[in-house]
Amino acid sequence: MKNLMRELESQRWDDHRYYHHSRINQSLHLLSAVTFVVAYVLLFIDPPAAAILGWCVSMTSRQAGHFFFEPRGFDEVNRVTDAYKEAIKVGYNIRRKVVLMAAWLLVPVVLWPLSPPEQGGAAFLHDVGTWWLALAVAGLLLRVVQLWISKDLSTGLVWAVKILTDPFHDIALYYRAPLHLLRGELIDPMPHARHR
Repeated sequence: MKNLMRELESQRWDDHRYYHHSRINQSLHLLSAVTFVVAYVLLFIDPPAAAILGWCVSMTSRQAGHFFFEPRGFDEVNRVTDAYKEAIKVGYNIRRKVVLMAAWLLVPVVLWPLSPPEQGGAAFLHDVGTWWLALAVAGLLLRVVQLWISKDLSTGLVWAVKILTDPFHDIALYYRAPLHLLRGELIDPMPHARHR
């Protein structure tokens, strides 16, 4: 158990120090995290609605932070290249995220022609939410299997725990990010990363 907790801490630390320099990205992760917590509660009430909220608000805000605001190129804080970070990323690196987000966008495109017109918009949204929930579960399980094959099962399982608990961790980690943004600080200087 100690080793699993150490691995979880290591994955979280690498994720933070390598991929969350931008205060905008951190703030978007805070929005994403709060919305994911709401979606987790909604899973017990209306799973398709939870998936719609999770994908349309949580995932888009989270990934927009990475795609548009996180600095790419040489990482001065960690003294590594972007290529290095992408190669060692345990979870979804940028290329994998593009594939995942493309699959997300394809779901309603594929479902639209298959939906009978008399079904109505609410039923169509319910179907989209159901398929998006399936995509989320499949994306999680697929990456666990990939990590099992490329590394070991414990790395994959720890990553799954990390992903599922990231909303709570991100709230604790990034709740001050909007205040830093209001003060004009666009990049986290990460003094804690420089000395670790």
